[in-house]
Amino acid sequence: MLVPNASSRYKAILIFGPPGSGKGTLGKALKEDDLYFHLSSGDIFRSLSSDSPAGQLYHSFAGQGLLLPDDATLKIWHAYVEELILSQQYDPTRQILLLDGIPRTSIQAEMISNLIEVLHVIVLTIPSPDLLITRMKKRATLEGRVDDMDESILKTRLGIYEKTTKQLLERYSPHLVTSINGDQTPESVLQDVKNTLLNIKAS
Repeated sequence: MLVPNASSRYKAILIFGPPGSGKGTLGKALKEDDLYFHLSSGDIFRSLSSDSPAGQLYHSFAGQGLLLPDDATLKIWHAYVEELILSQQYDPTRQILLLDGIPRTSIQAEMISNLIEVLHVIVLTIPSPDLLITRMKKRATLEGRVDDMDESILKTRLGIYEKTTKQLLERYSPHLVTSINGDQTPESVLQDVKNTLLNIKAS
């Protein structure tokens, strides 16, 4: 096991969806409720200095549309979470993590299982690859994301998502998984997710 054991697991809700489905927008909107702390693995990795060993490793994979190796992914993620706790930005005793981009593979899910308690899994679904690519290109222009500008890389990322997520979701009991139509207005998606979260609190 490459991820250190934790004395108590972080409570977490997993947010899945293909690149461009609106996971980041959703997570940031939900974070307005102080009960939740949104944590995007993409934001973590993009914040790495390109001069650091971790940053160089990440950019060498992201530049091809590929995923970072599982052990490196989890080590970087766990170190980041521990820093959030030490700096009092995230309080695991009262806040629920909204995890966007972690875990990404079945191996990662196994590795991280001693660190997080999965309360629920939300899956944003958008059936049209063309719509997703259009969204990602628009995001690339607005946010300056170099990794979202090459259409061949975008198609590679979508293919990897479809393959790995199908295997990953099989790990979780069906009653823990809720699919949400991501091809709605952000307000409608947010309301559907909030309704799901209310049911989780009530159970």
